[in-house]
Parts: sequence; structure tokens; C-alpha cells
Amino acid sequence: MRYQAPKGVSEYYPPRSRSFEWVRQCLLAPIQRAGYQLLELPVFEDTELFTRGVGASTDVVNKEMYTFEDRGSRSITLRPEGTVGALRSVIEHGLDKGSLPAKFYYSGAFFRAERPQAGRYRQFYSVGIEAVGTDDPAIDAEVIAIADAGFRNIGLKQFHLEITSLGDRESRAAHRIDLKKFIAQLSLDEATRNRAEINPLRLFDDKREEVRSAMKAAPVLLDYLSHESKTHFEAVQKYLKVLNIDYVVNPRMVRGLDYYTGTTFEFVHDLLGAQSGIGGGGRYDGLMEEIGGSALTGIGFGLGVDRALLAAEAEGVVDQSAFLGDLCIIPLGDEAKSLALQIAHELRSVSVSVEIAFGDRSVKSGMKSADKSGVKYVIVLGEEELQSGAAELKEMSTGEATSVTLSSLVPTLVTTLTGK
Repeated sequence: MRYQAPKGVSEYYPPRSRSFEWVRQCLLAPIQRAGYQLLELPVFEDTELFTRGVGASTDVVNKEMYTFEDRGSRSITLRPEGTVGALRSVIEHGLDKGSLPAKFYYSGAFFRAERPQAGRYRQFYSVGIEAVGTDDPAIDAEVIAIADAGFRNIGLKQFHLEITSLGDRESRAAHRIDLKKFIAQLSLDEATRNRAEINPLRLFDDKREEVRSAMKAAPVLLDYLSHESKTHFEAVQKYLKVLNIDYVVNPRMVRGLDYYTGTTFEFVHDLLGAQSGIGGGGRYDGLMEEIGGSALTGIGFGLGVDRALLAAEAEGVVDQSAFLGDLCIIPLGDEAKSLALQIAHELRSVSVSVEIAFGDRSVKSGMKSADKSGVKYVIVLGEEELQSGAAELKEMSTGEATSVTLSSLVPTLVTTLTGK
């Protein structure tokens, strides 16, 4: 029997896996420069953590979670998103007890029982951050700016930022009254009406055209913001302008998770069609308390590595030069192979990437392999080179060859490749 990966899994293998890892590192670099610390989290949690934290009215909880019973008869769910698990870890280990804000990042696989399509997978990859313990609008702007920097680090240009505010408890309560009155007049199926009863904002996120059309005239939360929420949102916009980050205000944005409050945002790429969101997030005041922690506010984001890669490929900005190895050594014979291992070991210890053409290949076969792998330089070590004590260092892009003595090969390569 020939086994295959499960349907809907985003699986990466060479050569595309190099592009995937490059995109992930581009997204992580601005996060690490901003002082966020790593959380390496479990990929499954108690099911109740997600039902309480993500929200009972969401499609994520109702339709998309991979939930099973373990050997101890406990209900376990593969993580569908990152924030709730990250905050559980913060609470459990007292990471919110020191200097605030406490700032963390994580990356890895997440799982949702989606209908597979381009950019929408059952196993997908995200990079996320959480900043816990301050409601300063400046940190909202920083979080958004870090995401923006990650996408620009990849080289993306054809994306835009949408922001809104989902207000505080007072704002949402006033809006909920009028929104429920509006929804009561609509002709909806029972399941949709029940969903709206739990959280009427969910109807703004409904993808069915008949519901989207019906909700066009619905009252929006931005018109109900309390003075405090309005002032906060205006300050966030001021800081974004200071950072020269362009944005549009989208008053109908709600995103797919119930815990969002206040500042909420999404990055949308113009070339990805229906699955155009490449990342987003927002503030989640009250979530810490909901899952058993203290009354601390927080804000974070999740950036889709899969979709960012699709966007990079659509724009043609994947940096292939980032994947080039430095050197391939082609040894001819056992004595040459021993020397090749020694040279490779020494060069790798000073951060030079080196491949060896193993398998007793011919020069022609070794050169073909080196050319395919995309290395910058090649040397052949055969009987002639061992006897003369010199070899030719060939630059693959130009074909130019330079004679170097074997005794000076390592320092010459370090100087050639690193400029040091």
C-alpha cells in the first residue's frame, strides 16, 4: 500500500521547503528584534480551554476543531489558533507577574477541519505574538508595525492593512441592543438566528451572499464607541501615521474569534483571491479572566506562513539567493574523501555551508550535482590535487577558476565567502 499525506495538509519538501523556511524567518526577524521571547507550546490542549476562550458562537469551535478523547478519557483538541494556548501558558507559569508588558512569540502548526482549497488548509502554519499587561495604544501600533515589517521583510508590496475597533464592554452593550433589533427583522434560518443570539457580530463575518447583503444596512460598532474606546482608537491611528503605516478603516470587520475587543486588524493581499487574508489580530481585554487568569489586557497577532509564501510567489519576490550553499567538495578516492571531511568540518565551524559529493562520483556527476544544488563554489580533490598540494576553486556563476594550495584552502575560502 502506498501511503499519502492526509487531505488538506500543507506539506513542504525541497525545493519549495527552502522558500517556506525563508518566509518564516523573514516574519520572525522583526519579532525577535522587538524583544519578544519564545513560547514553545503544545499542539493540543484541553478542549474546554478553546470552547471558553475562542467562543461558542464561532465556526472554529462549532465546525472546525479536531477534538478527540485520549486514553484517560479526557477531551483533547488540536490547537486551532495560538492566543488561547499562549495565555494559558502565561497564567500557568506566572509569566504575567513580572515587568509588564510581558511579550512572547510562537510559531508552528495549527489545525482546523476546513474545506481544503488554495490558501486554506487543515494543517497550516502561523507565526504569532502576544503582548500582555498594558492597554497603551502605542503597543497596539507596535504590534501592527511588527507584522507590517515582517511582510515587508519578505519583499511584499501588494497588500494593505484594514483596522477597526470592537470597543469596550460599554460600547458593545449599546451596539448589541440595536444590532439585535435589526437582525430580528431579517429572514434567517434557525441555525443562523441561534448563532446571532449568542453573538450578533458573527453575522458580519458570514460569507453567504444573502447574509452579507442583508447586513449591509446593519448598525456598525464604530458608531457606538464609548469616549474611552474612541480616544484609544484615535491614538492608535495617530501612532500608525507616525510610523508611516498606511491603513483603511473597515467598520464591518469582526474576524473569526469571539475574544477580540478594541483595536482589531487584518492584512489583506490583493493577489490571493478569496483567501486574501495573510495575517491579523487584535486586542483581547477580558480573555485572561475568562480562562482563569488575572484581569490583564493584551494584544497579539497571527501571521499565516502558508499564505505569506503564496503571496511571495504571486509577487515573484522569493529570494532564491538566500538558499545558495557556499561550497561543494568533490572527492575522488578514499584519501580525498578523508581530506574533504576535514575541510568541511573546519569550514562549517566558522559558519560556511559546505556539501560533499558522497558516493564515489565521477567529476562530471559531482559537478552536475553541485550545479543543481546551487552552490557558489566547487573544488575537486583527486590524486593530482593531493600530490601537488593545490586545487582549483571554481566560481559556478562565472566559471572562473583560481588555484589555491590545500594548506591555505580554509582561510582562502573564509576570506572569499565572508570577506573577513
